[in-house]
Amino acid sequence: MPADDLLSGKPTDTSYDAHSIEVLEGLEPVRKRPGMYIGGTDERALHHLVAEVLDNSMDEAVAGHATRIEVELHGDHSVTIRDNGRGIPVDPHPKFPDKSALEVILCTLHAGGKFSGKAYQTSGGLHGVGVSVVNALSDALRVEVARNRELFAQEFSRGLPLGPVQALGPTNNRRGTTVTFHPDAEIFGHHLFKPHRLFKMARSKAYLFSGVEIRWRTHVPEEGVPAEATFHFPGGLSDYLAEQLGTSSTYAERPFAGRVDFAERFQTPGSVEWAINWTPSRDGFIQSYCNTVPTPEGGTHEAGFWAAILKGIRAYGELASNRKAAQITREDLTSGGCALVSCFIREPEFVGQTKDRLATTEAARLVENAVRDHFDTWLGSDTKSAGAILDFLILRAEERLRRRQEKETARKSATKKLRLPGKLVDCSQAAREGTELFIVEGDSAGGSAKMARDRATQALLPLRGKILNVLGAASSKLGQNAELSDLCQALGVGMGTRFNIDDLRYDKVIIMTDADVDGAHIASLLMTFFFTQMRPMIDAGHLYLACPPLYRLTQAAL
Repeated sequence: MPADDLLSGKPTDTSYDAHSIEVLEGLEPVRKRPGMYIGGTDERALHHLVAEVLDNSMDEAVAGHATRIEVELHGDHSVTIRDNGRGIPVDPHPKFPDKSALEVILCTLHAGGKFSGKAYQTSGGLHGVGVSVVNALSDALRVEVARNRELFAQEFSRGLPLGPVQALGPTNNRRGTTVTFHPDAEIFGHHLFKPHRLFKMARSKAYLFSGVEIRWRTHVPEEGVPAEATFHFPGGLSDYLAEQLGTSSTYAERPFAGRVDFAERFQTPGSVEWAINWTPSRDGFIQSYCNTVPTPEGGTHEAGFWAAILKGIRAYGELASNRKAAQITREDLTSGGCALVSCFIREPEFVGQTKDRLATTEAARLVENAVRDHFDTWLGSDTKSAGAILDFLILRAEERLRRRQEKETARKSATKKLRLPGKLVDCSQAAREGTELFIVEGDSAGGSAKMARDRATQALLPLRGKILNVLGAASSKLGQNAELSDLCQALGVGMGTRFNIDDLRYDKVIIMTDADVDGAHIASLLMTFFFTQMRPMIDAGHLYLACPPLYRLTQAAL
């Protein structure tokens, strides 16, 4: 007896045979499951279409065949991307003689010129699916190709050609490829291109390759986005980082930036460019790219970059005889470090078609070795900036260790019942109202006070010697001090940011030390501790200072 369908509650159809197996051909899989190719059908996926076409033009520029790229957003929310590269081939394809190479590229998955490495030494395109996916998900797409002083054009809709390649005649002053497409509303619904996202994408590409000029134009007005702009940045990532940081103060007057060709050092095609600085004015960030493709989830090139920076700063700290540098981790580097990393490598391995993360293992070694030597030289040549950065990172490391210790203490407190110090003589009253805790000096004083106290409302905590001077101690030492730890446990509260006055177990906390120099010193240390770590307790009137000597008056019997 067949099992019921879990969703409908109706019996399932038992006629499952060879006729049930579907075979999707051409670009049908893309329209059927667009998320597999562009990561979804939301606004981010929509703008990924532009990135796919723009990356092809950038590959032409990086290969040295194009110097100019134009990005234009039209009023009907179609997009045109134009370059002055070699142009897509339009002659018949050897494997499909009845089709042009242009039609094969636009209508066939895994068709392109970037598999063998002969046409492009490095490229963002890898799988030969980018522009064909754009074609499949557009209700209208037109390609114009200027090659050998001839102009050709072909139009498509939803992945299908509307006719053969048309020869439009001679063109003497034009070369390259022009792609104009309009996303299909059946796939993307109400989502439309946002000028500010396209503007930012075009500008970032110009930063990544200093040899290209990108021209921007939009017919869809948006506040803060110019109608026309031209991007050309000879300084590369250094200019990009300066634009990102704006007027933020930095620990180094000039960023650590550079570029290394892998062919010169490692005899392999590719290069890496970087720029980094540290600032107290904002949270850190890193933007990484591989072959001009953004990798928001990072990858091996990011890992190699941070490994070089971490090893370099630790080595500099060791040379400066600063042992605390050894406790710096990558987390400390990224907390205030603002970095840009762009690498070009041959046949990169990405995770998925959207290329959010680089997985090429070799990239980590290449980037780390290329950056490390330059970073060591930079630190040695600018000792003022290097010292400021080292001090900042050590401060971050100490703060991280303190937070971790606080979390561990909080976790331990949450997993067990309140464990009061063994030397605490507690009162019997459970409510806080009217209770008093006397902090006395030494066990002998505690014994004397124990005989005279009111057991119901008065508690005693003897201290052993002088407590830690919190003003001259590192934050990590506070939690390690036994006397302070016992005091916090007795009071039922934490120190610093973890102090909560509602958790205070006593209504009055009374400091009662001996009437001598040592007693006055201990009282001063205690008041300093409460002032710096439990200030709300003082403001609320819970801290008192007893004035010794104290006397007990007795009268003889008459």
